[in-house]
Amino acid sequence: MPTTAATSTSPTNGTRRGRPGYDQQSVLRIAVEVFNKHGYEATSMGILAENLGISKSAIYHHVPSKEDLLRLALEEALGGLEGVLTLDAATSGAADARLECVLRGTVAVLVERLPFVTLLLRLRGNTEMEREALARRRAFDRTLTELVAAAQQDGSLRIDMAPGIITRLIFGTINSIVEWYKPGGPLSAEKLADDVITLAFQGLHK
Repeated sequence: MPTTAATSTSPTNGTRRGRPGYDQQSVLRIAVEVFNKHGYEATSMGILAENLGISKSAIYHHVPSKEDLLRLALEEALGGLEGVLTLDAATSGAADARLECVLRGTVAVLVERLPFVTLLLRLRGNTEMEREALARRRAFDRTLTELVAAAQQDGSLRIDMAPGIITRLIFGTINSIVEWYKPGGPLSAEKLADDVITLAFQGLHK
């Protein structure tokens, strides 16, 4: 699986630098960790400042608001996932091969951007920004469902399960990775993707 799937251009390229010791990307990384720990709504700028070891006013040298941090974080997750769908192997060839490419790419993005995807998966849709992010996530899922349906139509996948059910089951498995996977541990991202593909396709191939 080409690594370009999970390493699309960061939305924070060319960002301004603020106080010494931090740039916008490092502030964002720590903010996402805090959001995941306390919940986005429960995290105040004061809590962020405490975790960063800087004043609240210093945070504004990097980002205009807490909402802007959420926007950047969600773009890291969604931009990576959507980038998988544009890969050559995901847009041409047999439907089952395209589906496998997208599943491998999704696992790669999840592992490489684990805190950001974790935040995305925990959204409740309480704000317009969150609802827009959830709509993009649903659009991604619909594309996967279409791929499953295409693979069923060409005879490479079993047809006794609805495409939407297959998609939910597969992504229920993939999304659960954020709860237990430890980057840098004995299970590599590549082996993890292999295991997901084996689990999914052994139950789907005719």
